[in-house]
Amino acid sequence: MNLIDNLNWRYATKKYTNKIVPQEKVDYILNAARLAPSSSGLQPFQILVITNKELQEKILPITFNQNIITVASHVLVFASWEDYSLDKIESVFAHTVAERGMPEGAMDAYKTRLWDMYEPRGTEWRANHAARQAYISLGIAIAAAAEQKVDATPMEGFIPSQLDELLSLKEKGLKSQVILTLGYRDENDWLLKMKKVRTPKEAFITEMN
Repeated sequence: MNLIDNLNWRYATKKYTNKIVPQEKVDYILNAARLAPSSSGLQPFQILVITNKELQEKILPITFNQNIITVASHVLVFASWEDYSLDKIESVFAHTVAERGMPEGAMDAYKTRLWDMYEPRGTEWRANHAARQAYISLGIAIAAAAEQKVDATPMEGFIPSQLDELLSLKEKGLKSQVILTLGYRDENDWLLKMKKVRTPKEAFITEMN
């Protein structure tokens, strides 16, 4: 199946079976998310992979008791940096320089120019920018899951501050942005047989030739 077929196959699954997603499929989805593009290659976010059922039970009330949290095979939490800093940017670029075998300091000018753009824009702008990078990765993960015929449900219906506290994210300089559950659809899911509906092409796309 091609990408369009896979995206037509997927839907926001509301009811999962208890079937566990094989580790190789989870690894594939996570690797696709890791390879997603991000601004200047900074990847200002992390993905937490939760399979512990006791922890999933603790997350349940934070998600307004959406039971797919406890039935899902895997719960992924996309958590972005609370803020950029020069130290963080330097760390990323140092790793890039080392991996590419470039001379030390090869990216210093770009690093400085980048921070000179980010720093004056303030903490709120930088936090929002980091969050948007996490969402790019989320989209790639959803597409990869569809390719693997794994159901994936993105969820924003949760209380971020409580999830951050439960997962000790603040200590890591992170903020939860979105949850992605992985599993396999239950054939009795009420949404399964519903027609996929999207904005018509002519209303969605404006071509400016």
